[in-house]
Amino acid sequence: MLHTVIQKNNYQDSIVLMLLTNQLIALEGVNNASVMMGTPANKDIFKTGGLYTEDMTAATSNDMVLVLDIDDASIIETVMTEIDRFLNDQSKTNEEEGSESVKTWEKALLAGKDADVVVLSVPGTMAADEIETALTAGKHVFCFSDNVSLADEVRLKKLAHKEGLLLMGPDCGTGIINGIPVAFTNAVRKGKIGVVGASGTGIQEVTTIIHKLGEGVTQAIGTGGRDLNESVGGITMKDSIGALENDPDTEVIVVISKPPSPEVRNQVLALLRNGSKPAVTIFLGEAPTNHEDNLYRAYTLEEAAQISVQLLRHENVQLAESKEADETVAFTKDQQQIKGFYSGGTLAYEAAMLIEAGLGLSAADTHDAGFILKVDGHEIIDLGDDIYTQGKPHPMIDPTKRKELLHQAGADPKTAIILLDIVLGYGAHQDMASELAPVIKELKAQAKNSGRELAVIATIVGTDLDPQDINEQTAILEDAGVILCQSNAQAVKKALQLLGHPLPPIMRDLLKRRLSETESFPEPSPQALALLDNDSFINVGLRSFGEAIRAHRGKVIQYDWQPIAGGNVMLQKALRFLNQVSLKE
Repeated sequence: MLHTVIQKNNYQDSIVLMLLTNQLIALEGVNNASVMMGTPANKDIFKTGGLYTEDMTAATSNDMVLVLDIDDASIIETVMTEIDRFLNDQSKTNEEEGSESVKTWEKALLAGKDADVVVLSVPGTMAADEIETALTAGKHVFCFSDNVSLADEVRLKKLAHKEGLLLMGPDCGTGIINGIPVAFTNAVRKGKIGVVGASGTGIQEVTTIIHKLGEGVTQAIGTGGRDLNESVGGITMKDSIGALENDPDTEVIVVISKPPSPEVRNQVLALLRNGSKPAVTIFLGEAPTNHEDNLYRAYTLEEAAQISVQLLRHENVQLAESKEADETVAFTKDQQQIKGFYSGGTLAYEAAMLIEAGLGLSAADTHDAGFILKVDGHEIIDLGDDIYTQGKPHPMIDPTKRKELLHQAGADPKTAIILLDIVLGYGAHQDMASELAPVIKELKAQAKNSGRELAVIATIVGTDLDPQDINEQTAILEDAGVILCQSNAQAVKKALQLLGHPLPPIMRDLLKRRLSETESFPEPSPQALALLDNDSFINVGLRSFGEAIRAHRGKVIQYDWQPIAGGNVMLQKALRFLNQVSLKE
């Protein structure tokens, strides 16, 4: 039976409510539960999940909505006590952080007059207006929010470019500004390599490998996944490259993207050809056949990191030999399938690309339901896809869906290998290895009892500076029988080698650089160059994003955002217009 509780004017962060939902589901007597704000989009999610009730019709965007599927109504009191305890603990944590907190844009901009960057994490349907407010106030924007329309993204990026500002996002999950991690980011030492990426986990994989190789990064500027779309035109990517070209601390530039628009890709390459600094590009899905003098083309994220370090050290650019130990696994004749369950979409895409190349497959089967690859029993799934995360925590935070899929794959007698990524860093689960290790041990034991072996191969995306203990995570996984590799590419290559399909290296010729007459380097704006030295931020929305900034000597003004006018769209527009007029005066 469904029971609904609405708490009026109790606005909470979406991630806080997702974690609270997990706590409630674990309570005895609760069949299912969901806690979200009463926005129209969230009401649709309630409907999709079979948890909608007529009681929530009157709920507004400022109201917290709880829906319980329970058999005994007496448990409601226990649930409400747990909610109060959880939210009180969150409040205590926020108070202990000691950041300055405000509740209006006017106060945020006054207190953060020295902050060059606004970090924005609000419901996507309301993000465009908040982005415009920040840009109009002369601030760069790092927008974590997704579900911003493509038309709004194009309009706002053009506005940012006109004002000499960068709009990083929307749907930008990872960034490092002046050595300071923003959002879901690893702690990486500061160095001399600058990164621009239209891929969050792509940035994480490359920057953590750079760190492991002994070097560091100046900046890792996220652009949002659609920046290299033909409609957007790579506005943020190009402006970021221009800033790094003029940054005296950056000596090598790395550009990362999932498959871009061919036209925009060519524009980016033309821009880099005219730069003075050596550059490395990786456009996932492409198998480059050559390098150019000072412009190097990587096939995998690991290779992009390796080449950037070789260029920084003025070493010969060459494929680094794998240091992975030889492994042998005795599969049965029926065990021929690889299953990959990834929390990082770009890592999933890279895995699918390598498996297709190694096994001669085509991914034309389907990309539905988060599948990046689904051919001949081989499956690579992006668990961060919207279909898995609507109203639920991201798989970097919550292992529930991955555990479910692990059980399914482990029970399938045709499964030979399971691929996993363990992503560390700010915002990620504090001990993902301990969550997954018992399941992995159980599945390997079940396989052995059935007369077969099951190989679980993983990579840890992280550094020794991350809030999680990478050495402890390593030990836990190895104790569970996991084969650990130094990169995602090495993990996939290991899987292919175990199945008897080793992936040969891609050899490339070095060609003379072709200067471009169409893409010259624009002079970066003073604001873009100031961004590279920024250490002060206005954090609008998720309080947890302030943690990483403060831990790395950054200053944070916390704007405890709530939807204005109770979520009434027409009234919001009127109030916003009046507010922007007052800000300009």
